[in-house]
Amino acid sequence: MIEYVFAHDPDDRIVAKACNLIREGHLIAAPTDTNWVFLADPFKKNAVDKLYQIKGVERDHHFSLLCSDFSMASELAHIPDSSFKLIRNKIPGHYTFIFEATKKVTKVLKASKTDHQIGLRFVPDVLINRLIKNLGGPLISTQIDANVLGRSPDKGPIYSYEVEEVLGSRLGMIIDPGEVDFIGPSTVYDLREDQMELIREGRGELLF
Repeated sequence: MIEYVFAHDPDDRIVAKACNLIREGHLIAAPTDTNWVFLADPFKKNAVDKLYQIKGVERDHHFSLLCSDFSMASELAHIPDSSFKLIRNKIPGHYTFIFEATKKVTKVLKASKTDHQIGLRFVPDVLINRLIKNLGGPLISTQIDANVLGRSPDKGPIYSYEVEEVLGSRLGMIIDPGEVDFIGPSTVYDLREDQMELIREGRGELLF
């Protein structure tokens, strides 16, 4: 089911309904700054299992965790002081930051349990941040690729009606804020204490 909202001021009732579905272990689809994504509660095993099934990838494949602030992030990752100083004025932004995962994360995510890593995002989207605030915790997310929808990426941007047609029966809700100008892939940095390196240059400006 598609729920339509205003990007700059999403309806609180729809946000609350979406979060209730997430708490129950359902998947939600919504756009971020980079693309349409699946969203779920990272601490609901059945929901995380659904993410892997719908993406068709192995359990050692990493998905990103979306956070609202450093307080939330510090419960999920060990953030060195040097990294905090580097990114504190850059978030929210078009970045994915790789850190060492805390036990809270490694206990529930097999990929992080294997390599003790987690990718965190602080996305500059009102809708996503309203969802996180209402949920009271992070969201696990992964991009909705064209191949998941069974079509070529050359066809152009993804629209909510396509997601509903192909995957509607497997989702609790699809939230559509209207036309979205996706900025492209995020810039990825490994900011673990012994790493500090650029992994992928994307739309976030370089930090060093």
